[in-house]
Amino acid sequence: MPFSNLFDNLPARADDELITPLVQDSHVRIERIVSHGQASPPGFWYDQDRDEWFVVLRGAARLQFDREEHTVEVKPGDFLTIPAHRRHRVEWTTPDEPTVWLAVHFGD
Repeated sequence: MPFSNLFDNLPARADDELITPLVQDSHVRIERIVSHGQASPPGFWYDQDRDEWFVVLRGAARLQFDREEHTVEVKPGDFLTIPAHRRHRVEWTTPDEPTVWLAVHFGD
């Protein structure tokens, strides 16, 4: 069984988010996401077929949910479950350090 660390090989800077699958089968997908100032494009909303639970391990981000006036700010240790088809977008991630997320996608 190979040993790894979620903070290994963090890019110093990146034009795009770096999504690294860690575990995947027909029931669950676990991935490390590294953001460096990225945000969702204007008008873009995630509308995922599966539930997503995530925790922020480093950095910070701001999320917007469709039809909600207020944004949600998340920092290290904050976690949230986003039900399938709950439209959301990333409004902001820290530009001066990587934001490291651990995301678990599950359900049918």
